[in-house]
Amino acid sequence: MKNEEKILLIVDGVVNTLLGLVLFTFPFGSGEILGLPKSENNFYPMILGAVLLGIGIALFIEVKYFYKGKRGLGLDGAIVINMVAGVALILILIFGQPNVSTTGLIILWIVGLSVLIIGFVEYFRDRILKK
Repeated sequence: MKNEEKILLIVDGVVNTLLGLVLFTFPFGSGEILGLPKSENNFYPMILGAVLLGIGIALFIEVKYFYKGKRGLGLDGAIVINMVAGVALILILIFGQPNVSTTGLIILWIVGLSVLIIGFVEYFRDRILKK
């Protein structure tokens, strides 16, 4: 694994892990701090947080154990997850009219754009600069 790939996977792992922790702790006030709407059912934010935590940990496993034959989540998987998640969140923000405070909207736009940008950087690095 090249050094550039390691850096991309580590950055991606940090972002996913942090987002996962925020969403997983949603019922304990993280949503309120970020200006996100209250939820009657905390199941969905928590399960999404758990999934993102799992993705983040899988990215770290890929970096740490790549040469030992253990696999986590490779760059191709990270690209797909980031592109789909980023586009989905941005479409929800544009067309879904979420009932979110201004702070919440700013946070969600930052998250959506950040994840999409990470996906594009990974894609262009892997597909175009690699040739």
